[in-house]
Amino acid sequence: MMTNLFSIFDPSTNLLNLSLNWISTILGLFFLPFNFWLMPNRHLILWNFILNKLHNEFKTLLKNNYSNGSTFIFISLFSFVLFNNFLGLFPYIFTSTSHLTISLSLSLPLWLSFMMYGWINNTQHMFIHMIPQGTPYILMPFMVLIETISNIIRPGTLAVRLTANMIAGHLLMTLVSSTGPNLSYYMIMILLMIQILLMILESAVAVIQSYVITILSTLYSSEVN
Repeated sequence: MMTNLFSIFDPSTNLLNLSLNWISTILGLFFLPFNFWLMPNRHLILWNFILNKLHNEFKTLLKNNYSNGSTFIFISLFSFVLFNNFLGLFPYIFTSTSHLTISLSLSLPLWLSFMMYGWINNTQHMFIHMIPQGTPYILMPFMVLIETISNIIRPGTLAVRLTANMIAGHLLMTLVSSTGPNLSYYMIMILLMIQILLMILESAVAVIQSYVITILSTLYSSEVN
């Protein structure tokens, strides 16, 4: 029984005191190596097409910082978030990306590695980023403070953006469906249509949010060199 509205995000299912909800985080791995035991099919061709497009786009964003294999980490991030977002739309599968535990675990190490690499290897370049070109001398201390704060909160904004968007859609669908037992037959038909539209919207959000977090991570990495 659901004790409150937010209990749908509570990872409380367990067996022998082992939490089973977080197993959904690795379910996406079962969809990846199918090309090792299946002949090439439309699914594989479509996935390879998407990965090639992403590779070319990330390569363009990285500009002079691109080296062989540097886009793999961002393609892996996109695939991981996309699979978890999509699997969370299925019944009885826990949406791990709706928790800051997962989203912060993705964004914080990436941001820390970018910052450490930038400040160790390109200290002067990182200082230049603190003050935009053409800033008046009197505003320079304020610009340094603002740029520092905006830089520090980047991993938090990445994590909260992903988590909030996944929670919002699931909560909306739960709120709408909770009114079903009190409706007439015709209103239930309308409710089903609304739920289908919300499911389509959530599918789009799952793709968009995985793309956004990957693109922003790529842009942050391109600024450190």
